[in-house]
Amino acid sequence: MASFELAQVNVARLLAPLDSAELADFVDLLAPVNQLAEASPGYLWRLQSEGGDATDIEGFRFDVDDSPGVIVNMSVWRDVASLSGFVYGGLHRQVLRRRREWFSRMTEAYTACWWVPAGHRPTVAEAEERVLHLRAHGPSSWAFTLQRAFDAAGAPAASDGVPDAVPDAVLDVDRASRPA
Repeated sequence: MASFELAQVNVARLLAPLDSAELADFVDLLAPVNQLAEASPGYLWRLQSEGGDATDIEGFRFDVDDSPGVIVNMSVWRDVASLSGFVYGGLHRQVLRRRREWFSRMTEAYTACWWVPAGHRPTVAEAEERVLHLRAHGPSSWAFTLQRAFDAAGAPAASDGVPDAVPDAVLDVDRASRPA
């Protein structure tokens, strides 16, 4: 549906401060990953401050726990296939494989997708609502994951948004628990 675009958010609980040696590799990868996203088919927009990334944008304070903080990544894409192609491909996939070096494992939902009217750019407050809804109610047309996606009309997607070639270690799930 051309009148809708796919918004996504993910939040990560830091293991160390962003300016620490422990997170230096992650911080060094931010610009190249963001540039890759912007050049990817289907990319439309990403949350960023004047610094060019979103690491200093406040949000998801309820997820800080005992960590040095959380970071928020939010973007808008043409469709699930475009977002999945970026998330599970190339450099971003390499970053996903290393995320346990930089971020705490979160047992609750830390990412959510939802459809927005074309041209709408979601706020962090909207993203927080979607993640909290997903945590409370599971995937639905209002807030879902790439593993259990819905189309813009609200129907479950014919197949999930995760390419079969993506290893379970990247997904943090047991492939048997993924929808058929």
